[in-house]
Amino acid sequence: MFTKAYIPYKGYYSTPFCKWQGSLQNDNAIDLGAKTSKSWFESRGIDPKVVEYLYLGITVGQHRVFFGATWPAVQMGAPDIPGMTVMQACSTATTSLFNASASVEVGNVNTAYCLLVDRCSNSPHTIWPNPLGPGGEIISEDWFMDNVKADPATGSGMLVTAENVAEQEGFTREEADELTLRRYEQYAESLANNRAFQKRFMFPVEATVSRKKTKLIEEDEGIARTSKEALARLKPVAKDGIHTFGAQTHPADANVGILVTSKDKAAELSADPNVAIQVVSYGYARAKKAYMPTAPVPAVQMALERAGKKAQDMVSIKNHNPFIVNDLYLAKKLGIDATSFNNYGSSIVWGHPQAPTAGRLIIEAIEEAAIKGGGYALVSGCAAGDTAAAIIIKIS
Repeated sequence: MFTKAYIPYKGYYSTPFCKWQGSLQNDNAIDLGAKTSKSWFESRGIDPKVVEYLYLGITVGQHRVFFGATWPAVQMGAPDIPGMTVMQACSTATTSLFNASASVEVGNVNTAYCLLVDRCSNSPHTIWPNPLGPGGEIISEDWFMDNVKADPATGSGMLVTAENVAEQEGFTREEADELTLRRYEQYAESLANNRAFQKRFMFPVEATVSRKKTKLIEEDEGIARTSKEALARLKPVAKDGIHTFGAQTHPADANVGILVTSKDKAAELSADPNVAIQVVSYGYARAKKAYMPTAPVPAVQMALERAGKKAQDMVSIKNHNPFIVNDLYLAKKLGIDATSFNNYGSSIVWGHPQAPTAGRLIIEAIEEAAIKGGGYALVSGCAAGDTAAAIIIKIS
């Protein structure tokens, strides 16, 4: 599907993920993402003006979002470039990377930058005019909480979709808790040797504490600790369901940056020109209504078919898991061991800031594949609206 789109090795970063209402709650996500990108470019010795087009991925509106990609482009040091805004719920990062890769593939852009930002904390509370309402009444919306609670197309909340799939497939509470515990163990492996794995890609972020005070955030914040016994003590959130608060993700704040360019330019910008990272294929799907966790499977199958590969050919698989049933279902349908993927962590543990979520998964998949000496990496995940996206990357 793609033959010309490459990511420079270390041409990406993820900030730490901070649980909502934590250290990043005071910062405009667009502003913070742009400033962090500027610092990251400086740390890598890369002139931001090498970027010709900016893809701004965001799902929770921030002040001045009207200007889209043009505002952060100025702030990060590339004031003369255009861009576009991508809003694709939880698959915003995957879709942004796809669009950037497609632009490079057809020669429209030589070097693009995906800036993925979101702040679930303190999300907008919007008042909409209702011209047909009696007496000038208004329509109000809480951008984050209202939309998590209900899909406007079905009226079902996100948890409902997870429990629908769990019931359909006959997954048990015991299976859910067992795999959830494994996910926390995998995250713990990213903390080994003084966070050696995370330090391969994690870039610190300067958070605003007050008008006169900031602090540097260097590692994930708000990660829960758990155990088999602790998970067993939790009650299901839905009656007769298998998901407790331990078996689902939590909202967070963060930003991620990924460069996409030609093969030659990627080698020039790479921290190691001997490592090539090629974007290979992309898949998408929309599942049965209110069965969101099933959507990644057909998206993955499309991406695999386009790449001419099988799931068993992947050296790294990452799956966005807002609910543990997402991983149980993916493993069952692809015929793979559920404990064998999402190594070093996943969104069920470090949280879900929407647009940056899959971006971190992509970066972690690349780094895991690099540790293993190269190969194909698959990143997938569901998104609101019972949709999903998947992307395959080759590391050599």
